[in-house]
Amino acid sequence: MNRIAVVVPAHNEHDLLPLCLAALTAATAPVPVEIIVVADACADDTAALAAGAGATVLTLDAGNVGRARAAGMDHALRYGPDGLWLATTDADSRVAPEWLLWHRTHAAAGADLLAGTVMVDDWAAWPAALPGLYDSRYATTDAHVHGANLGISAATYRAVGGFRPIGHDEDRDLIARVRAAGHRVVSDATCPVVTSARPDGRAPLGFSAHLTGLASTLAA
Repeated sequence: MNRIAVVVPAHNEHDLLPLCLAALTAATAPVPVEIIVVADACADDTAALAAGAGATVLTLDAGNVGRARAAGMDHALRYGPDGLWLATTDADSRVAPEWLLWHRTHAAAGADLLAGTVMVDDWAAWPAALPGLYDSRYATTDAHVHGANLGISAATYRAVGGFRPIGHDEDRDLIARVRAAGHRVVSDATCPVVTSARPDGRAPLGFSAHLTGLASTLAA
């Protein structure tokens, strides 16, 4: 692997995208890295912020996270899949400084797809008991799947048909097809991505919807 592309879908992310891009820019990588922001159905200055930070910017009017991730991946693949590792995170998330090195290490060790974990940055908007419930559920779940912390070899991505144009769970759908095709999927919790716990999430049935569902069990 001699190059990395990082795809960031973004829908009206004026507030949080700059922190996401700053973290990606600060991440260490021994190979060339292209950061691709897909500004999807934005009514704010998300695209301009991304361009000002030096990212490659694509614009869509799909309102669909599966289409947005797929568009970014397709752009990354414009020179072909050879030597390319495709990573993706979310605009409300911040990667660790070693995140790209972590991806490269797993790619070099033969991973076809790498699934990482997330860590919530602030629980202030939620009931006091929710962090404990979330952590207990998270600790007993083996199959962590997050578009905020995912990587895949370009060859594998192409082989399984890439992200499908679905409005939620596009990450789970991709991993299911990678596994079904017999490719090597690695889950590693040692390099979590810090992600927002905002109640007003951008993707239907995304992370905020998951937290809302857990909070409703507390109310019940």
